[in-house]
Amino acid sequence: MEMEKNRKYITTEELRLHNKPDDLWISIQGKAYNVTDWVKDHPGGAEPLMNLAGQDVTDAFIAYHPGTAWAYLDKLFTGYYVRDFKVSDVSRDYRKLYSEFLKMGLFEKKGHVQLYNMASVAVMLGMVVYGVVRSESSLVHMGCGFLLGLLWIVAAYMGHDSGHYVVMKSEFWNSVTQILAGNCVTGISIAWWKWTHNAHHIACNSLDYDPDLQHVPVFAVSTKFFHSLTSVFYGRELTFDGVARFLIGYQHFTYYPVMIFGRINLFIQTFLLLFSKRPVPNRLKNIFGILVFWTWFPLLVSCLPNWGERVMFVLIAFAVTALQHVQFTLNHFSGDTYVGPPKGNDWFEKQTAGTIDISCSSYMDWLFGGLQFQLEHHLFPRLPRCQLRKVSPIIQELCKKHSLPYRSLSFWEANVSTIRTLRTAALQARDLTNPVPKNLVWEALNTHG
Repeated sequence: MEMEKNRKYITTEELRLHNKPDDLWISIQGKAYNVTDWVKDHPGGAEPLMNLAGQDVTDAFIAYHPGTAWAYLDKLFTGYYVRDFKVSDVSRDYRKLYSEFLKMGLFEKKGHVQLYNMASVAVMLGMVVYGVVRSESSLVHMGCGFLLGLLWIVAAYMGHDSGHYVVMKSEFWNSVTQILAGNCVTGISIAWWKWTHNAHHIACNSLDYDPDLQHVPVFAVSTKFFHSLTSVFYGRELTFDGVARFLIGYQHFTYYPVMIFGRINLFIQTFLLLFSKRPVPNRLKNIFGILVFWTWFPLLVSCLPNWGERVMFVLIAFAVTALQHVQFTLNHFSGDTYVGPPKGNDWFEKQTAGTIDISCSSYMDWLFGGLQFQLEHHLFPRLPRCQLRKVSPIIQELCKKHSLPYRSLSFWEANVSTIRTLRTAALQARDLTNPVPKNLVWEALNTHG
């Protein structure tokens, strides 16, 4: 009782005032923490902390951090408790569910999925190299291009899983897997991926905070983009002008072709980040990994007998990986969107609103990389993919209990829903009569595919 009397308190309104880079507080389970100096060292980057500054972040903290992370909070504690701290019924059930999964050991039971993936990547890479170098058949060469596309898909899922630290138990080996699967094999920097992906998870489907929805002038999933929203993530205006109006006006036709060449944009984004002035964790390791990719890949393509086969080989590989790019957009493009920063006290609700699952048979799980259970992954990003199908019925029941959406569509239905969303926005873009400002054509290079 004496300790309770001596406690210092602040209100949620007072906590909200500490929301600036030089004065950044958060609260976790009713305790206020000063993370101003910690931001630059935060393994998940500055964006998640900045986006949730001055708020309760308990659910997000639980979702993203292992139990060992709690020990690091003590040195950040301000000594203040949040007086009017409240937990919603949804959050209470979410935290209870997390504890149950923890007791069941689901976060540690990683299965043999990644071992199979590593073996399949090694085998496919060997087959691709052998087919290109040893065979003189054009048909075999094109088959190798197809196989390379599958290889990139599997490797990208490995990079994704290791980025969430659900591949290896050791942080060191997770980091090694990230560089190998991401940078060396696919040519896409894991540093770029972490930078955008963590912001996406925290601000799921916020039009001005989530980079995964900010594709102007090529795509716009909401008419709110027609008012030239300012991207908080990029720190610039997403200008809706004449060129943007034209491209977006036909986006339901260009969607699939753009997905085929979307990988080129990812390569560009990787170079733009790694050679920018932004602070990039493990910059040299990431650059080294990219150099490995841009050594073996052009060398492999150069082994093909003529330019016709080289172009077709690359196009086929890109076309196959377009399936993965399509899947990433299916999970969110037709979900609910909003404008403004994310809120820490509606974590569960925002994830259910902005995500769409893809229903498929278990034998297809390897092709979807676990991300067909998009809501399950967003709620428990540290849960190994082999556990997602098991927990799906539990999460469905929780959504039903709290009258929250749980959308699971077939791959075909998800495509129809996405195209319908793009078409609706496209037709409205064409009907606009107000003049728009002059275009910055190269803004297309600053969108993420």
